[in-house]
Amino acid sequence: MKVLITGGAGFIGSNFIHYWLENHPEDDVVNFDKLTYAGNLENLKDIATNPHYSFVQGDICDTEAVEKVMNGVDLVVHFAAESHVDRSIHDPSVFVKTNVEGTNVLLNSALKNNVKHFHHISTDEVFGALSLETEEKFNEKTPYNPRSPYSASKAGSDHLVRAYHTTYGLPITITNCSNNYGPYQFPEKLIPLAITNVIEGKKIPIYGDGLYVRDWLHVEDHCRAIDLVIGKGKVGETYVVGGMTELVPNIEIAKKILSLLGKDETFLEYVKDRPGHDRKYDVDWTKIKTELGWKPLHNFDEWMEKTVEWYKNNEDWWKHIKSGEYQTYYEKQYGQG
Repeated sequence: MKVLITGGAGFIGSNFIHYWLENHPEDDVVNFDKLTYAGNLENLKDIATNPHYSFVQGDICDTEAVEKVMNGVDLVVHFAAESHVDRSIHDPSVFVKTNVEGTNVLLNSALKNNVKHFHHISTDEVFGALSLETEEKFNEKTPYNPRSPYSASKAGSDHLVRAYHTTYGLPITITNCSNNYGPYQFPEKLIPLAITNVIEGKKIPIYGDGLYVRDWLHVEDHCRAIDLVIGKGKVGETYVVGGMTELVPNIEIAKKILSLLGKDETFLEYVKDRPGHDRKYDVDWTKIKTELGWKPLHNFDEWMEKTVEWYKNNEDWWKHIKSGEYQTYYEKQYGQG
C-alpha cells in the first residue's frame, strides 16, 4: 500500500511515520511537507534511508504539487496544519489558507485519484470550551463552537472532509484528539517549552492563574488510535481520542515537570493571559474504546517521566530549534528572551 502523510516532518506526523513504518513495514510511505518553522527533517533522520520512505517538499495549497504526489496513493493521513493558538491570534489568515484551503486541495486531489481512504486529523478545540465546574465532556455529537482562529479553521476543514464524503462518496474518517505531548514536539507548546526552559535555567511562563485544564494524550497513544481507526473504523465516522482519566491544571503540570527536573517553584513565572483563553477541554473517548478496543498504554505520570527524559537526552535537537525565528516569537509572546 502507498501511504501519503501530509505534514510528516512535524511533531505528530513524524511520530506517526516512525510508528507506521515499524508496524506496517511492507507499506511505502511518502512524507509531503512544506517545512515551515515547525517542520524538521531531523525528526526523521534515523529512517531517511529506509527504502519504504520518501520525502517530497511541497505545500498542500499547491494544486500542481499535490496532484503529482497524490498519484497512485491508496491512503492519505492528513496532519499538515497550522496548529498554535497564539500564532493564530497574531495572524489568522495563514491558518485559514493552510487549514481550510489546503485541506480542500487535498480532498479534490484524493477524489480525482480514487484514493481508497482519507483520514483527517483534527482537534478537540473545535468543540469550544467548558467551565471548570461542569462534569460535561466533549464527544462525537458535541456541536462545534470554535473560539480561536485556529480552532475555527480546523472546524472548517472538518466540515469540508465530511462534505466530500456525503456529496462525492470519498471514503473518510476523522479523529478529534486532545492536546498531544511527547518526543519531537516544537517547544512553543506548554510541555516541551516548560521542560526545555527549566533545563536551560529559565522560568516557565504560566498564563493567567494557571488553572486552565486540558486532556493530555501521548503522541504514541495517538498514533495507535489513528492506526485502529484507519484499519477498523467505520467509513464516514468521527472518533474522539483523549488520554486522561483525571484532569490536571496547567500549573500542576508545570510543577510535575519541576519535580522531575529537581527544581522548585521559583521557576514559575505568571504572565499576561492570552485573549479568549479557553478554560477547560475534556473529552469522552468511550466510542473508540468500546468500538475499536483502544485505550492509552500508560498513565500521564509515566508518559510525562518518559517525555522529560527524552528532552534531557536530546538537547542538541531542541537547542538547534530554540534560536532564530523561535527566539523572536518567544520575546513577542512572553516579553523576554
